[in-house]
Amino acid sequence: MTTEPLYGRRAGGIRRLWASLWRPSTRYSLAALLIVGAAVGVIFWGGFNWAMEMTNSQEFCISCHEMKNNVYVEYQGSIHDSNPSGVRATCPDCHVPKEWIHKVARKIQASNEVLHWALGSIDTREKFEDNRLRLASNVWRSMKQTDSRECRNCHNFQSMDVTQQRSRARDRHLNAALQGQTCIDCHKGIAHQLPAGAFDAEQKLNESFAKPH
Repeated sequence: MTTEPLYGRRAGGIRRLWASLWRPSTRYSLAALLIVGAAVGVIFWGGFNWAMEMTNSQEFCISCHEMKNNVYVEYQGSIHDSNPSGVRATCPDCHVPKEWIHKVARKIQASNEVLHWALGSIDTREKFEDNRLRLASNVWRSMKQTDSRECRNCHNFQSMDVTQQRSRARDRHLNAALQGQTCIDCHKGIAHQLPAGAFDAEQKLNESFAKPH
């Protein structure tokens, strides 16, 4: 008498489990199953969105000292933090997309940042300064790829009244619109300090985007 191989028994068990999941219930009515399923779906969706919003606040962003003691200090007092209009752009306003699909993708990407937080990659000022240019370049590259999407939540050429701008800003904005430039092409270092070597990094970034793809 031969015994059934272990992998065969496992495969059979999986098939039986899958079949049972799709077998009509003899104990509960279809309406009860639908109501329970809908309730579970609502609870799951509500919990998921709650977690998304909870991690999408400035308080959460600066809850680790790497952010609070470095980039947040630089942000304080900047034009995005304090200005005559009283309109404030916080960390997620600039670094997290508002569209749901892009927001989820950004949250998944942030898992790599959580990993480096756990590893202590920039847990000292010295480590942060050593990595500042690389981190800034990553943000600049991402913003160029998305046409400064998060900037355009508040700013865009179509709604600008350039006649109310100073001549230098007016000329640059009109020229940028004609050349198809994006916000980050000119507006680096407005909320955080420019890293050493920013000029060379900017040139390399522009050259990489100028190459045909």
